[in-house]
Amino acid sequence: MSGLLLFIKRNFRKNRSKKTLLWLFILLSINLTKVKSQTIDSSANGKVFRLGEVVVVGKKESSFTSKVDAEKLQNFNRTDVAKALNLLPGITLSAVGARNEAMVYIRGFDLRQVPLLIDGIPVYVPYDGYVDLARFTTFGLSEVNVSKGYTSVIYGPNALGGAINLISRKPVNKLEINGASGWMTGGYRTSVNIGSNLGRFYLQAEASQLKRDYFPLSENFTATKNEDGGSRDNSYNEDTKYSFKIGYAPAGRSEYALSYIYQHGRKGTPVYTGTDVLNSQFKSPRYWQWPYWDKQSLYFISNTKIDSTQYIKTRVYYDVFRNLLNSYDDATYTTITKPYAFQSYYDDYSFGGISEYGKNLWKGRDLFKATLQYKQDVHRENNQGEPVRTISDQTITAGFENELTLTPKLQLLTGFSYNFRGSIDAMNYNSTTKTITSFPKNNNTAFNVQGGLVYQLNNNNILNLSIARKTRFATVKDRYSYRLGTAIPNPDLASENAVNYELGYRGNPIGKLKVQAALFFSSISNTIQNVNNVAYDSTRKVGLSQLQNVGNSEYSGAEIGVEYPVNKSVKIGANYTYIERHNLSNPAVFFTDVPNNKIFGFVQYTYSNKYFIQVNSEYNSKRYSTSYGTTTGEFVLVNTKASVKIQKYLALETGINNALDRNYALVEGYPEMGRNYFINLVYNYQKSYLFCKALVVNLNLMRQLQT
Repeated sequence: MSGLLLFIKRNFRKNRSKKTLLWLFILLSINLTKVKSQTIDSSANGKVFRLGEVVVVGKKESSFTSKVDAEKLQNFNRTDVAKALNLLPGITLSAVGARNEAMVYIRGFDLRQVPLLIDGIPVYVPYDGYVDLARFTTFGLSEVNVSKGYTSVIYGPNALGGAINLISRKPVNKLEINGASGWMTGGYRTSVNIGSNLGRFYLQAEASQLKRDYFPLSENFTATKNEDGGSRDNSYNEDTKYSFKIGYAPAGRSEYALSYIYQHGRKGTPVYTGTDVLNSQFKSPRYWQWPYWDKQSLYFISNTKIDSTQYIKTRVYYDVFRNLLNSYDDATYTTITKPYAFQSYYDDYSFGGISEYGKNLWKGRDLFKATLQYKQDVHRENNQGEPVRTISDQTITAGFENELTLTPKLQLLTGFSYNFRGSIDAMNYNSTTKTITSFPKNNNTAFNVQGGLVYQLNNNNILNLSIARKTRFATVKDRYSYRLGTAIPNPDLASENAVNYELGYRGNPIGKLKVQAALFFSSISNTIQNVNNVAYDSTRKVGLSQLQNVGNSEYSGAEIGVEYPVNKSVKIGANYTYIERHNLSNPAVFFTDVPNNKIFGFVQYTYSNKYFIQVNSEYNSKRYSTSYGTTTGEFVLVNTKASVKIQKYLALETGINNALDRNYALVEGYPEMGRNYFINLVYNYQKSYLFCKALVVNLNLMRQLQT
């Protein structure tokens, strides 16, 4: 013990980072609480951090929301958020091939129109509104929650097609430790979660790493001039994450929590290997690598119970995003000298606050909520050798929503929000004259209004009907980007609008059969689309494009998901999504990345809580990869997983993804993984020893180290 303390003191003095403190806390907690372990049921892995939820319907479930809980994340071996979301109906897994980014579409809407949040805190990238979902691992999550169509105004602006909320863990036992370590084709993963609930106080910590040096291509892949097959060139990635949460729940419904998350990522971008001669990368491939893709989030959430009928909930946050993109001369990835080669730095941050007030009226029959929100986004960028340019916006939201119980079976939902976006700074850099000027100031307002009915047919079956007018502001990139010299900025872009209609059902129509289904239709107007040849560059003798609010379109479709426990050992499930998207403004321009049909199904077998076997399969019809008609073919994937409990708190699991070794792609020219394997040692236990003593000792040691 004395040797450990000496080691800690030396390292603490050298590096006082939050990462070091987290590791010290984990080491001390494990060292000071060596007592007998016992098994925890796997369903207890991810106790939901309710303070981080955004509730759409308070008293009754509906088809407005879908979720993937911690048990499913483990059963299906979904290690990142994109793959986790792909388990749900209405959601399509896609990719931004040229950037090696994981993407999903929610009923046809992309991530600019469906914001990503962690515990209700927005974390999408300020510059373009996107976020690489593959950089967000699932190891510390209790639940991935998706809101579709009718979305609570508490989620804030830009929820045109819904919202994705990643909900962290909250411990319920005095000590919880779980995680996994293992090998996968091309790399490895490891994660540990430690939590302690001491009554009024609770602590939760996570450390994880997912690293892959390469991913394998299918044996059916045909070699090209840029890719010889086998291991995909420049396909490495690494994601390390540390998080810490401390909470205090003094009494009743009141609760306060402070959280910190650190993510470090790095990745390569595999080169285009397709056959589309109209694709600019067919002749001029990109040799890109990202030495770092880092995020840090610090946020405080509180829920204060004023009395038995009203509460105030607040979220205050500070979010940092930094990355470096290296564009190299060639596939050696060693020199940056050619005209198209560069080093691009992003150094962004966001901060803001969300307040929510709730009041129960009419003896609990009416729940009124009001929200006031402020967010400031700051984007700073420069290429190596250039000055830093700053572009910043502020966004203000004011809104309310109401849940009125008209009868014991019928509930009326209403909501309204007003949103304002105003520019603060907008620097424009002229690479020819090496001067910085300012774009003209601009602002935009938008409003959202929605209504819905939730009808409880009986105790097990619910219908819902809704209509929602939603909006999305133009991003910094939409308004100011020259798009590598091919476009003219348009600072005055206005918000996009969508009216979303939904008829949904959720329940148990026959026995234990679970069904969630919906019919949906969206009418989108004022869509931001690219308009060609709005000006002519006489020097380069090329036409220039511009993003303008000229688009009108319609999305329609249906989704259904079913699960049925055949008996105590066997469960089956499936979901189906059908979607059509029509470009009304210009039918010759195709919408990309979303197939018309997607089917997912699984069969799983559990015996004596010791053996587990699962097979799942997914079908996607063909999809467009370019607006001028390039497509990727349909495909079928089969995945398997098996696990066995080898001790009372240890299990060994193994599996095969893409077991049929299909050669397929989500984006033309960017083939996905062929057959790949994994094997993990999973540990999951609690300790019956009262953790209070160890915690007090740890805190005293930390004070000594700081002095």
